[in-house]
Amino acid sequence: MVFESPSHGRMSFEQMFTDLLTYIGEDPEARYKLIVGTDSHTRNETIFVTAVIIHRVGKGGRYFFSKSQRRAVKSLRQKILYETSVSLTIAARLTDALQKSGFSDLDVEIHIDVGQQGETRELIREIVGMVTGSGYHATIKPDSFGASKVADKYTK
Repeated sequence: MVFESPSHGRMSFEQMFTDLLTYIGEDPEARYKLIVGTDSHTRNETIFVTAVIIHRVGKGGRYFFSKSQRRAVKSLRQKILYETSVSLTIAARLTDALQKSGFSDLDVEIHIDVGQQGETRELIREIVGMVTGSGYHATIKPDSFGASKVADKYTK
């Protein structure tokens, strides 16, 4: 999986992770949130974008994104399930890498593109259960900026 950084261009997962750790090392006393969110957009095919954000709480952050495309996914439920599955896969890789690097206390949040407004409200319970059952904190709209703002920016 290839990631892109607005600052550093294309990078592998390992390079992205190293950059993330370097960012934490610049201010090790700060509080951090590691956020993963996926969004998608369908035209002739469906473009999926997953964002990985390291948020230095109160002091900005840095993000990376990965883009892929699949055949057109018409079902909203199927699209949201796939988005969440991709986020969970990346979160699991990050969690594993964090543990190996001595950063196992850094929590990973999954930002989900569902909310109380609109047609996704019926999916909230199922999708949040999927995330929390996997051991991660789930965040929904309007607070799920990792999916609804950062990843969304690159889906079009």
